Amino acid sequence: MITNLSDFHPTWAQRFNDRDLDGMLALGEEGAAFVPQPGNVISAAGDVRAALEWFLSLNAPIKLEVRHAIETGDLGLVVADWELSGTDPDGAPVELKGSTADVVRRGAEGWKLVIDNPFGTA
Repeated sequence: MITNLSDFHPTWAQRFNDRDLDGMLALGEEGAAFVPQPGNVISAAGDVRAALEWFLSLNAPIKLEVRHAIETGDLGLVVADWELSGTDPDGAPVELKGSTADVVRRGAEGWKLVIDNPFGTA
């Protein structure tokens, strides 16, 4: 359970680097939105899982640095810069980076993602 908002992204990144897909998904609320690329918003559990599986298939660690963790009441906005490089499932090189802008909500189970927007500033 994440009780400190500034711990949210480091915890998420550790689960990503551990290839813990279920652990990553557990950090989101049911029905949370994920933006796997600018302009494409998904929220169906199977679609989110498939999109995250693709990112994990790159077999590259994510480097993430939190810039801001802002909270008011039970809502939070976390902004972080991230990058990863690897090889896609077809063997082509992939380099991705962005600045995520994620909305989270504090509940009985700690902070949970409501909107996961890894290309938030695009």
